[in-house]
Amino acid sequence: MGSQKKTVPFAGTKEQEAELLKVISEHKDDKGALMPILQKAQHIYGYLPIEVQKIISNEMDIPLEKIYGVVTFYSQFSLNPKGKYKVSVCLGTACYVKGSGDIYNKLMELLKIEGGECTPDGKFSLDACRCIGACGLAPVLTINEDVYGRLTVDELPDILAKYE
Repeated sequence: MGSQKKTVPFAGTKEQEAELLKVISEHKDDKGALMPILQKAQHIYGYLPIEVQKIISNEMDIPLEKIYGVVTFYSQFSLNPKGKYKVSVCLGTACYVKGSGDIYNKLMELLKIEGGECTPDGKFSLDACRCIGACGLAPVLTINEDVYGRLTVDELPDILAKYE
């Protein structure tokens, strides 16, 4: 069997849904409204789970496959929730050569999630990114706005502990 992604149950509220429906009704008839509606929906929910895509599909009479295609094509959209602390490891060339792949693998082990996932408690999400322009500090990871450079695998537990 293929590995099953751990999913955080959808926890949208009636208030969020009302806000989304209001956004859709305001923009429904605008040409090219799908992108701005998806952006606002992601702002409301923090990500675009299938439940949110279905609401947009039904309200705008756009096939779900088309909406899913747009959401998965643009990197600004996420199908998975992001954690309170967004951990991002640079896998650009300079960082990779200096061991960022090992850093990334160790974080998956420590957080018990795969890349692109969020811990079940919603605290951490893990992603890889391309060069962030801090090559002199390679390997680099960011947690929200905090930058950690010249990392070793051994430093990771202490870094994560700061956010517990």
